[in-house]
Amino acid sequence: MSSDTLLDVDDLRVNFPTRTGLVQAVRGVSFSLGRERLGIVGESGSGKSQTGRAIMGLTPPQAEVSAKKLCFDGMDLLSISPRERRALRGNRIAMILQDPKYSLDPVMSIGRQIVETLRTHEKVSKAEARERALAMLEAVQIRDPKRVFDLYPHEVSGGMGQRAMIAMMLIAGPELMIADEPTSALDVTVQLDVLGILDKLVSERGMGLIFISHDLRLVSSFCDRVVVMYAGKVVEQLKASELRDAQHPYTRGLLDCMPRIGFERHPLPVLDRKPEWAA
Repeated sequence: MSSDTLLDVDDLRVNFPTRTGLVQAVRGVSFSLGRERLGIVGESGSGKSQTGRAIMGLTPPQAEVSAKKLCFDGMDLLSISPRERRALRGNRIAMILQDPKYSLDPVMSIGRQIVETLRTHEKVSKAEARERALAMLEAVQIRDPKRVFDLYPHEVSGGMGQRAMIAMMLIAGPELMIADEPTSALDVTVQLDVLGILDKLVSERGMGLIFISHDLRLVSSFCDRVVVMYAGKVVEQLKASELRDAQHPYTRGLLDCMPRIGFERHPLPVLDRKPEWAA
């Protein structure tokens, strides 16, 4: 694994003005990413997805995004033009969203969507784009890529739709992939297949991967490092292999709430939140 820093995030903040005041969704998040697998974990509403969307430039227009530093490969993402940001998105930085049913265009065939993504970023013929799309569908372990190429999103299962989404995000050869809970809508066996695909692509292509999840067990076994978020803030960063030895009471509370075979779990543990964690 290369130690080159792909992404440098320092004091990232995302605020949403509302009628009742300012909602601080992300508050001073800082981390760096090399060509490795970084897990971001926390409960729903902790700011994980908004952090990923801010890096991608996919926050709603009304959102206020600021940072001391938000650099990808030495490029300041907050000072480049919208056109330059669009050129990066899908090409050098890609994001797999949580549920393919809502992320894939329902009126376009899967193959056409993958071809459109490739031809947006590279000048290739329709024939070459089709061949590369079929090869990418095969790379994400879709058994009959020619048949799936012509299907529409509603005609495939959740697992196959997620693989098609991964193929679409990888077709332009990104250097940084943000995966926002890519396996939460899938059953366990398909989860393992999808994780295997991502793992292989990171190691073979030397990509950086940000893996957003609420599943601590999954992240501890799949990622290299873990960032733990609570109420929009980073409360702890550590190696994934050391997650069991986490020191912050919030991380400890999340770990204690995980089911364990052979242990008495009555009464069930409850996460006792402290106001100072969100301060």
